[in-house]
Amino acid sequence: MQWLKYILLTMHMTGAAMAAPRPNVVILFADDLGRYAGAYADPDHPSPNDIIDTPVFDRIAREGALFNNAFVSAPSCTPSRAALHTGRHFFRNGSHSQLHHPWDGDPQTDPFREVIGIAAPLRKAGYAVGYAGKVHVRDSLIGGKEVQFNGAGRDMNRFSQLVAPADDPASAKAAILEQIRRNFRAFLETRARNQPIYYSLHPMNTHRKWVRGSGSSIWGLDPDNLKGRLPPYVPDVPEVREDFADYLGEAMAFDAYCGVILEELERLGELGNTLFVISGDHGAPGFPRGKANVNDFGSRVLLAMRWPGSIEPGRVIDTPVSLVDLAPTFADAAGVAMPEDIDGESLLPVLRRGGDEDALRGWALIGREVHDGTAREGLLPYPVRALRTREFLYVVNFKPDRWPAGDPNRALESPPPPEDLWARNTFLGYGDIDASPTKGWLVHHREAPEAERAVAMGLEKRPREELYDLRRDPDQLHNLAGDPEYAPVRERMNRRLMDLLRRGEDPRLTDAFDRPFYLKNKSIRGGH
Repeated sequence: MQWLKYILLTMHMTGAAMAAPRPNVVILFADDLGRYAGAYADPDHPSPNDIIDTPVFDRIAREGALFNNAFVSAPSCTPSRAALHTGRHFFRNGSHSQLHHPWDGDPQTDPFREVIGIAAPLRKAGYAVGYAGKVHVRDSLIGGKEVQFNGAGRDMNRFSQLVAPADDPASAKAAILEQIRRNFRAFLETRARNQPIYYSLHPMNTHRKWVRGSGSSIWGLDPDNLKGRLPPYVPDVPEVREDFADYLGEAMAFDAYCGVILEELERLGELGNTLFVISGDHGAPGFPRGKANVNDFGSRVLLAMRWPGSIEPGRVIDTPVSLVDLAPTFADAAGVAMPEDIDGESLLPVLRRGGDEDALRGWALIGREVHDGTAREGLLPYPVRALRTREFLYVVNFKPDRWPAGDPNRALESPPPPEDLWARNTFLGYGDIDASPTKGWLVHHREAPEAERAVAMGLEKRPREELYDLRRDPDQLHNLAGDPEYAPVRERMNRRLMDLLRRGEDPRLTDAFDRPFYLKNKSIRGGH
């Protein structure tokens, strides 16, 4: 019945949309990239955004809309991307609710089998669909293998690994950008005359492992300029500053990738009729409280949109939004329907001239289950759900007896394995934190004063509930869940969160994520 309603509504809306030229829809979506771009620099709040140079993102933000509080549905690749494509909260995507979409049962029992991604209605409405880079979801969700255009190469996924050791770094960089251009042109050659496009570019270069020192050697980023600019739970020491500078360098490479697609659309004279979007799938990898965490450092991402004539230039949106809102926004722009039971809402009514920001729902729902499948004994997840408003972040850690970053394992050996091994092997311990120089430093210096907050907030077990007043504590350092003064806020946020989970039939409410079919009875390892 849901499919029938969807098809009928699609036919109706498609007919209406045919009367006007339909826009191209382009989304450039970085792996593991949080809220890092020059447009986010704030003189009142020192941050890594003070030193990063992202001219393409900044242009999109300046000529369109910049979102200060955009959040992923889940801070892990597969569930984040599934939510992006479907417009559904991560836990409503069946096997795709968790990294590598494990499903220990008959595929016909997987709720994901009937889920519709944005590519399907756009393709049905006559859009040419193209995709390049990381998939990490079932091919059918993006339109099948035939819509993937990577024939010119995938070197964009290994930027620093190819550019840093090159005899001629400028030529090596240019060769990577040329691959991106050729892949995009190969896609464009498949479309009919005047056919609108839906194109997604998903590079992986911001995913570890990148070349140590490449932020400085390739991009001229001085790690010492990060002094006093890192989050307070990230150790402000030379090794970690260098690591973060390298991450920012990869973010700058991604910005250059975005520039290639922008240039091509300008060359074709089609940029003016394109909804152009830049974002990322979650926060920084390999750092405490980053990737796989529901606080802002792990779940808040960059987001800017440009569509001349439809999105008012220079808009800055402070109200929290979720990336589940992107699929219905794309559908709205194209004049096609999404299934009625999605969770996202189109952002276009607010982005158009005169749109009132107060019309947005005002919160983002965030959570996670399994990230690294071997991080805990018994392959168990670390289940979390959170509600983020402008004023508060409320978190429920459903299993506070479990280690949030994964079991310590060899981290507690005396001495632990050498630091350089922790930079290469995620699975030595704390498996939900990617292998990194930062992780190695933290394991080996956990007793150092500079590591105290990182260990307490990034590695140690957490209480069942957390509540942060973002007006006084934007870095989310002081848990107020037990403060009597905030009891009414905690109770209100809890009621709202639990109501959303019940209405969404979240399997976590019955602990179904701790059992097959969701819990795989054998380990799954791989890129994440």
